Amino acid sequence: MRLVVQRVTEASVTVDEEVVGQIGQGMMVLVGITHEDTEADAAYLADKIVNLRIFDDSEGKMNLSLLDIGGEILSVSQFTLYGDTRKGRRPNYMNAAKPDKALGLYEKWNDLLREKGIKVETGTFGAMMDVQLTNSGPVTLMMDSK
Repeated sequence: MRLVVQRVTEASVTVDEEVVGQIGQGMMVLVGITHEDTEADAAYLADKIVNLRIFDDSEGKMNLSLLDIGGEILSVSQFTLYGDTRKGRRPNYMNAAKPDKALGLYEKWNDLLREKGIKVETGTFGAMMDVQLTNSGPVTLMMDSK
């Protein structure tokens, strides 16, 4: 699994001009899934992300986690994270998992976060989505389960 994580003060996702997911302070997470990914990958990243210390403490140092601040996650599926741009001018998405596999693992990922006490909002899997966010910092990280 591959994640792009952005620390946000707010974020939302809209489908067909309707807001389907919205959060306050927390993380906007783009989630990419490849063929070899398993529930173990989802569990590893879920544990890692909720404990990742990227939020400021009272001294302005990044010492607090999502759990520490009671933050939220906006999770949006993003198959293009596995786009290969090394050849030609059009990305190749052969490394992205097919929708039937990706959907199940994406839903499991979101469930694992909720089991850890995190409020999780989502986009609509497979839909054309508009994402708005206010990146705080800015802080943006890439994470891989491999």
